[in-house]
Amino acid sequence: MGLYFRHNEDGTTTGRNEESGFAVTLADEEEVKRRLYEDAGWEYTPPPPPVPPGFHRFSLVDDAFDAGGFGDERYAGLREDPPAGCVPADWGRFALECERPGKSLLDAVTGTVAEIRREHGLVMNSLGIEKPQEWFGGEKNGYAAQIVAHLLLMAAHRASLLGYGRKDLVRLLDAAGAE
Repeated sequence: MGLYFRHNEDGTTTGRNEESGFAVTLADEEEVKRRLYEDAGWEYTPPPPPVPPGFHRFSLVDDAFDAGGFGDERYAGLREDPPAGCVPADWGRFALECERPGKSLLDAVTGTVAEIRREHGLVMNSLGIEKPQEWFGGEKNGYAAQIVAHLLLMAAHRASLLGYGRKDLVRLLDAAGAE
């Protein structure tokens, strides 16, 4: 079964349940999702309320190849004393669900990753984005920004596994035109 969503040029969203053929187009994207979930017999959970101005919502995950599950001993300190605004979550692996301050989403993620590394000696290397190639949205602090942060964390972690350092990554970013 597949539920598919498409953002239309007129600002509406179209959703379709491939199995039942049910389709709906509305201006309210969440209402489209609710109706499709209802048609599919799935439980719909509305999104959380917006975060206060200057705060950003994101998740951090340790996606290292040897990362243990939620109860792994190396996360004990982080489970007991997570950064302010973060709550430990069991995603089948250790994760933190965070609402943190920052000038931008990247700023909030950067500050949180740095605090975790400094206070707990752990490197959180993912935002848990399962399909980062599925780009949508254009807001600097929206889902597209989460994909950018996820890819940067993943790249930094994997580059270090191969022996590349900060200068190597910065040189690549400079060559690619990142300003």
